[in-house]
Amino acid sequence: MRVLHTSDWHLGQRLVNLERTEEHQHFLDWLLQTIEQEQVEVLLMSGDVFDTGAPSNTALRQYYNFLTKVCATCCRHIIITGGNHDSVSTLNAPKELLDCFNIKVIGGASADPLDELIELRDKNGELELVVCAVPFLRDRDVRLSVPGESYEERESRIKQGIAAHYAAFVPHVAVYKTQGIPVVAMGHLFAAGGSASDSEKEIHVGNLGQIGADQFPKEFDYVALGHLHRPQLVNGARHIRYSGSPIPLSFSEVSDKKVVYVLDFEAGKLADLKELAIPVCRKLVRFKGPLEEVKQKLAAYDNTAYTIPAWAELQVELEAPLPDLNQQLEEILMLKNDQLQLLIHRPPIIKAARQTLEQQVREEVDLHSLREQDVFLKRCQSTFPDSDHTELIATFSELLELMGQGEES
Repeated sequence: MRVLHTSDWHLGQRLVNLERTEEHQHFLDWLLQTIEQEQVEVLLMSGDVFDTGAPSNTALRQYYNFLTKVCATCCRHIIITGGNHDSVSTLNAPKELLDCFNIKVIGGASADPLDELIELRDKNGELELVVCAVPFLRDRDVRLSVPGESYEERESRIKQGIAAHYAAFVPHVAVYKTQGIPVVAMGHLFAAGGSASDSEKEIHVGNLGQIGADQFPKEFDYVALGHLHRPQLVNGARHIRYSGSPIPLSFSEVSDKKVVYVLDFEAGKLADLKELAIPVCRKLVRFKGPLEEVKQKLAAYDNTAYTIPAWAELQVELEAPLPDLNQQLEEILMLKNDQLQLLIHRPPIIKAARQTLEQQVREEVDLHSLREQDVFLKRCQSTFPDSDHTELIATFSELLELMGQGEES
């Protein structure tokens, strides 16, 4: 049985308030072609279908149009799980209807692991693959609140809760393993050792929900993960992987290769795994450095390999303030108007001012690059220099998570 693993579509996502609809459609069209070319029988989508819990009509239309078209391909089974960006109710609303088309949707966690265990059969009704379709596990799904618990106790309880959710499948899949039926698990979480980019929201309490590769039961022949946007293995385990996002969702992903994984299962185990590169239709590029160097790179930029204009982030370094800086840059950008669009123009770095600041505070801090937790920690260190800030940071992280869940619900 041939399986394709993808995740983190983030349909409806905007970058500096500009829609990504064209890029997402390019990916979805490519995915349909790839399913046919590779003769994929099972499509696994491991969370974050949408970028927000209240997706736009355009994003919903893209989603349902894709599902309609994929049902007309050779793909006989589609399994979609919810991510931390997804609304459980939005994903689950058409669940019964989609089930009629062999599209299984698990928007949120269930108390009974059997609700997330899906048997996949061939055209003759023979069982070929079992999928433990685990969605994003919210804090309330894996941990009961305990008044007065410490940071370490909270961390331990979250990890135990996530690991226990996966371990609950073991008694149920044991019978499949004895019959030589491969078992795949899905998940949307931050596994220990993973490499994140700027566009991922921290999930659980300050990423306390990190579990290691060894905490996934050995009964799983493959673990299809979502949440991290860079494709990667978890702790070097070949069978535990993030497929990553199909398009770069922030400028921190400009150099990332975007892929999907195609898996072949034979004789009850993972027989082959290959990585397919997703073609890029819009390039995200960064220009940073001395003014003349940036101007040269802008003038030389060639976008002919891509179908739509690139989006750029720009920041120059100056010896001293330059009154006509914007005019100089705009003159070059006007000549590149059909190839390049400036999306983020960061304030210039003035070397003289930076050297003065370094002498005063020993290190330069770019506020734009700091997370909320970093700013809060620096404030704690400034106000209470001799105190242990662990509990305060944990509480602040939990507050951020609760605010995020309120926005998505």
